[in-house]
Amino acid sequence: MGKEQYIEVFIEETREHLQNLTQMLLQLEKNPEDKETINEIFRSAHTLKGMSGTMGFESMSGLTHKMEDVLDLIRTDKIMVEPYIVDLLFKCLDSLEEHLESIISTGNESDNKYIKIIELLEKLISESGGSSAAKGHAPGNARIKNGETGFEFLKADEYEYGVIMKAREMGMNVFQINVTLDKGCLLKSARTFIVFQALEKHSEIIKAEPPVEDLEDEKFDFEFSVIVVTSKPKEVFIDALYSISEIEKVEVELYTPRYSPQQKQDSYQSLAHDADTKASADDTAKNRLITSKTVRVDIERLDVLMNLVSELIILKTRLGGIPSLQTSGEFVESIEYLERVATNLHNAVMKVRMVTLEKVFSSFPRMIRDIARELNKKINLVMSGEKTELDRTVIDEIGEPLIHILRNAAYHGLEPAEVRKKMNKPEEGNIYLRAYQVGNSVVIEIEDDGQGLDMDAIRKTAIEKGLIKEEYAFSLSREEVMELIFTPGFSTAKEVSDLSGRGVGLDVVKTKIESMSGSIEMETEKGRGTKFTIRLPLTLAIIQALLVQVVNEKYAIPLNSTSQIVKIKPSEIRNIQKREVILLRDQVIPVIRLDSVLEVPEENTSEKKELTVVTVKKGEKLSGFIVDKVLGQQEIVIKSLGKLCSGIKCIAGATILGDGNVALILDINSLA
Repeated sequence: MGKEQYIEVFIEETREHLQNLTQMLLQLEKNPEDKETINEIFRSAHTLKGMSGTMGFESMSGLTHKMEDVLDLIRTDKIMVEPYIVDLLFKCLDSLEEHLESIISTGNESDNKYIKIIELLEKLISESGGSSAAKGHAPGNARIKNGETGFEFLKADEYEYGVIMKAREMGMNVFQINVTLDKGCLLKSARTFIVFQALEKHSEIIKAEPPVEDLEDEKFDFEFSVIVVTSKPKEVFIDALYSISEIEKVEVELYTPRYSPQQKQDSYQSLAHDADTKASADDTAKNRLITSKTVRVDIERLDVLMNLVSELIILKTRLGGIPSLQTSGEFVESIEYLERVATNLHNAVMKVRMVTLEKVFSSFPRMIRDIARELNKKINLVMSGEKTELDRTVIDEIGEPLIHILRNAAYHGLEPAEVRKKMNKPEEGNIYLRAYQVGNSVVIEIEDDGQGLDMDAIRKTAIEKGLIKEEYAFSLSREEVMELIFTPGFSTAKEVSDLSGRGVGLDVVKTKIESMSGSIEMETEKGRGTKFTIRLPLTLAIIQALLVQVVNEKYAIPLNSTSQIVKIKPSEIRNIQKREVILLRDQVIPVIRLDSVLEVPEENTSEKKELTVVTVKKGEKLSGFIVDKVLGQQEIVIKSLGKLCSGIKCIAGATILGDGNVALILDINSLA
């Protein structure tokens, strides 16, 4: 096996270390005297150096080597933690991130050697009179035993004994190396493979205990031993093995054979007995062993599995819709059982596809820190609910809208420290990022305690950009004015910068969120702050829906958007500002005639005595859809309309009904 066998392990572990380093550096910036944080950063950088060196990525190894030197100077109090040093270390992380992205896409490091960054690191080291942390490679717990008692040697068989004696005659060294892995090591077999790869560069391995097969199957605790034949001294192996991550202890000793010629006659009987004993021990171990294993699965394979579950649900619906079979009690019972199995299978697949928001949230503290430095503001990001789970497809899409809103909060929302001080506010502004689950939806809130939005300024900007006419501007309600900031091209920024003010932002955010069947709302108070509330469905694949009929056409309305169904008389509909509304429980609700909006040809033009209204929610706002008939609730599979029909307003997708016909799914956001 070559290193490509473990490239995925390397990528995942490198990502984790880079994320950990980012979080630790943010903590160090807030508390420069925290020795525990400094040591954690040093350990993580040391591990990255060892991993990249073992995998043959020299540029990454060289850069992390210099990082380690600087961190060692901090750790030994030769230099103090200053903002410019933290900035330089963050640039190192950015460079390592670029190397990693290149490895993911091409299999090789980036061609950029980041010479300027390395020069800055070297200058920092030389100015402080420091020396390379790697000059004494072996950490404090390295132990090289020279004839100490207590070192138990492995037993060699006849063949191994012959090889050892021949090697000694040739003047070679024979070492026994005992390796102890870190107790937190998750992929022991992968780590063992890297150890063997490092040893094979300098020696020939003639024996391993436990055997190689057991090491590959992780049938060992955290310790293993090898006997090697080499021309190199023992220090070479100390250095090589301690450069590998998750190695807790290495012991090296000149091998003293435990085999003697007198044992020859018993060797085969002994080996046979050992084999029998091992077999029975393995059987016992299998009964005792209880482990939790993790398997990485490509998201495309999960998509295929989800699609098959979807087809199963469609088939179940079609079978249930065959009238001639519904008279059989056994058939009805079988359909109900199939429905339970299909629902459980769907839930199981959905749980596999769920990913925590921590994957998205983890990059935001660094982003806010960089923005605060650039704008010379004091900003504190408070996050909660990172463990809230969403479907992987939603997770992949939600990051960009959240970045837009957070940047707007930092740039537009929060005032500079001196301005906040004059307003009797704390100099440090707060941005709160919260996530929590409500029913079948996930709510994400982004709130700041900044200056809030000025309604008059929004009106003025909208008039200047030609979005509304001046005579109508001041007749708009507060909610309607706030909706203007989601208009394409709207921006109140006085100047263009890398952070904001390009007139692209919240309209993109709204479009993106609504494309995921979500909604976004805003609340603001001048001088107190602004709050955005995003609601997203847990999944975009299979949903519960309310089937309705408009004239002779069937449509589906997502059930999580539905509030209630009411019957009204045509005379109860009123006109307010040229809009049709109804009064329901002392609340004015606008109504939408679906036959008119969807341009469904009306067959019977006679006045109806009673109308059916399905009230739906968009955030906290209600709207009423006038339909001809409610057909009932059904679990439906959302199918894309394809490129030819993409971009059609009012329609979010389609589904296949039990009779084989297609029903369109209504887009509540655009209709409401």
